[in-house]
Amino acid sequence: MPYDIIIGLEIHAELKTKSKMFCRCNNDAQGKKPNTVVCPICLAHPGTLPLPNRQAIEWTIMLGLALRCKINKLSKFDRKNYFYPDLPKGYQISQYDLPIAYDGFLEIDGQPILIARIHLEEDTGKLIHPAGKPYSLVDYNRAGTPLIELVTEPVIKTAATAKKFAQSYQQILRFLNISNADMEKGEMRCEANISLQEQGKWKYIKGQIKPIGAYKLNPKVELKNINSFKYLEKAVDYEIKRQIKALTDSEKLVQETRGWNNEKGVTFSQRIKETSADYRYFPEPDIPPLAIGQAWIDKIKTQIGELPAKKIKRFKEEYLFSDYESKILASDKALAKYTEAVISELRAWIEASGDSWERQKHKLAKAAANWLINELFKHLNAELKDINQVKITAENFAEFIALVYQEKINSSAAQTIFARMYKRGGDPTQIMDELELRQLDDKEALKKVVTEVILKNQAQVEQYKKGKTNVLQFFVGRVMASTKGKANPKIITEILKDLLKS
Repeated sequence: MPYDIIIGLEIHAELKTKSKMFCRCNNDAQGKKPNTVVCPICLAHPGTLPLPNRQAIEWTIMLGLALRCKINKLSKFDRKNYFYPDLPKGYQISQYDLPIAYDGFLEIDGQPILIARIHLEEDTGKLIHPAGKPYSLVDYNRAGTPLIELVTEPVIKTAATAKKFAQSYQQILRFLNISNADMEKGEMRCEANISLQEQGKWKYIKGQIKPIGAYKLNPKVELKNINSFKYLEKAVDYEIKRQIKALTDSEKLVQETRGWNNEKGVTFSQRIKETSADYRYFPEPDIPPLAIGQAWIDKIKTQIGELPAKKIKRFKEEYLFSDYESKILASDKALAKYTEAVISELRAWIEASGDSWERQKHKLAKAAANWLINELFKHLNAELKDINQVKITAENFAEFIALVYQEKINSSAAQTIFARMYKRGGDPTQIMDELELRQLDDKEALKKVVTEVILKNQAQVEQYKKGKTNVLQFFVGRVMASTKGKANPKIITEILKDLLKS
């Protein structure tokens, strides 16, 4: 392909502060009646003055530091002028030339994706378009919600990388506990700027694509308000193909804003794209400039904590989890905390037994990861949104893993006990005894059961002696049935092999 793919992302995320950006209205409008969480300030009544939310400013600084950005010691708010029905003032208070954070990066697949800026602004209201009606409705409850906008440099080359960046960014927002970033609820919205340029005919200078010689740059297209990672990848892929076809067919491309129609799997034109000059930015006269001192920055830095990439690396090194296991168990802050609590309990148990944690941790951590991912995490994805809703305490989960590890219960019993714990909570040992699921490992008692099974199934004995070793599973099944599933399969197998020799 004779074209270079150039992608830049703009990602908006609503902050979960208690109040809005420039007033004291409740910032949680979920489920509330339209236009009930509003006041004269967020409705832009004459004579009202905005008062910046300190928490929102601090969280923007925190995010900038987490993404290795520089922090502007002097920042300010600006008016971004444009008319839209869901914008009460007729302009948006945003930031233009002095954003709070700038010049950072987020590593994706070992490559740094450069971040141009992170700035703070207010969200707009929400338009509702009733089907078949000649009018639209507007709900101003969301107007004034603190909104962080992250802008990458145009250095992304594939739709897959764009998707991974957005997913990693969402994870960081949640780890910092500054945004729920729920895309289904509109709390995080992605926009992608895409252009295709002829190879060797352009260069990248200070965040801008510049033509070489007489080459005329192809226009960029902005894909607006995408609320799903899957749709983001699909929309970018489609737009790349659409532009390639247009250029190949000598069709004229225009700088425009396009939407994504998921049902048809296509992008569609919405409007001609504005430039920064169209917004007529100027400093917000009602808000003084922000002086951000180093002491304030240092204090905020101490609140960041361990971020996903570092936690994933530590999980692999400290607990010997695989890369896959580490990425899943560190994908959510609460799940990672729960995992570490389980491991801590397991370590205390193994050391109390007089054994060495270092010697046993790989097996124990592997068992814990298996049940956390294949059972607990599976249930979480299907039924619950939050690990904090799980009724199994970390202590009981660790005790359950210990029962499995010590082979006090077999796999069937383990599934039964886990299902009970997940539904009601409770101590796994008590559940095991209550349901009489303790594994039978008395060799003499099991030998009697195995002998009876062999005597009753002489035809299968002959088959086994003729080389049909898979018949062994038939005998194991019969013994398990006789013991109501309580027998230790390993011991059964050993006894069977020994008796069938004679």
